[in-house]
Amino acid sequence: MRKKISIEPAKRVKDLPPYLFATIDKMKEKAVAKGVDLIELSIGDPDIPTPRHIVERMRKAVKNPKHHQYPSYVGMLSFRQAVADWYRRRFGVTLDPKTEVLSLIGSKEGIGHMPLAFINPGDYVLIPSPGYPVYPVATLFAEGRSHVMPLLEKNDYLPELGKIPRSVLAKAKLMFINYPNNPTAACAGRAFFRDVVHFAAKHNIIVCHDAAYTEMYYDDDRPMSFLQIPGAKEVGIEFHSLSKTYNMTGWRIGFAVGNKKAVAGLGKIKTNLDSGIFQAIQEAGIEALATKDSELKKIRAIYRKRRDALHSGLTQLGLEVNKPGATFYLWAKCPKGYTSMKFTALLLNRAGVLTTPGNGFGAAGEGYVRFALTVPVKRIDEAVRRIGKIL
Repeated sequence: MRKKISIEPAKRVKDLPPYLFATIDKMKEKAVAKGVDLIELSIGDPDIPTPRHIVERMRKAVKNPKHHQYPSYVGMLSFRQAVADWYRRRFGVTLDPKTEVLSLIGSKEGIGHMPLAFINPGDYVLIPSPGYPVYPVATLFAEGRSHVMPLLEKNDYLPELGKIPRSVLAKAKLMFINYPNNPTAACAGRAFFRDVVHFAAKHNIIVCHDAAYTEMYYDDDRPMSFLQIPGAKEVGIEFHSLSKTYNMTGWRIGFAVGNKKAVAGLGKIKTNLDSGIFQAIQEAGIEALATKDSELKKIRAIYRKRRDALHSGLTQLGLEVNKPGATFYLWAKCPKGYTSMKFTALLLNRAGVLTTPGNGFGAAGEGYVRFALTVPVKRIDEAVRRIGKIL
């Protein structure tokens, strides 16, 4: 009889915390198996279909035999040119599509690979908390150390750069920031980004701005790109995604733009680990980036109605909830006596409403839950009615 081998995960895998949204998926599966009429307000996955003109471009492109072969590692130049054109129109930022734009299999992939390109064992990465769970996980994979920058309500959910210890700054190589912010929905302005550029230049730190939500705004004050600040391109890189703006989460396409060396370093990792994005999807991405703003306004109007309905409803129930100027998230304080997980469990088990516990985004998220505006107003009203019954 053959001896069975011992299959032992690597330490980096053992050290991984449970991935937040995988845990939520399990909670969801259990509730559905019990026959619960679940109202899903946890994961930021748009329920609105991808615009028809984008789907049609993909339908035509997928028939082209040239797209059935290996794509370019860095992305089709035509796609990268479309990104550069979009940045110029939207932000007034000039990019060289050949050296300052890199295609990504969704911005998550690029964010996850960034520390592998620039972090040596023991180096620090400055990470916001609460924040996207991929930031610390990617740091762990690169054998780096995470230094948490708490995002607190009293500071408008902006990190206090002056409180980072000198000993950390001496070994810090990367800093992740994310505005409009997930999960708090906070926005950052020119003054903050200017401070970040100065701070990064002073301490020789690469800034990684996760800008996935810049196009999901509700007022005339449109969120800005970090790269609009003079000197930003000398210190940083910006990650963007087509997922939320164009309802393309399942398509897996995004891009990184900015500093040539930062883009090249990330590109070198990707060249060795993946073979690029299916070119038909890149064709659809070109079509998406040319979408008229009138089309996007219709999508934002849908989210505005949902935001107003949920904010009004939860506020009337006595919950303290932000009214976001961007993103499709509401960040709500838990009622007195409840932790994030206890309140999440209460809403799921007693009301059939699934939210995301704030502590899943880091210790500074404890005491909050995140609601996503990913169901129609009718279901949002039903969720509020159910929550009202148990509060």
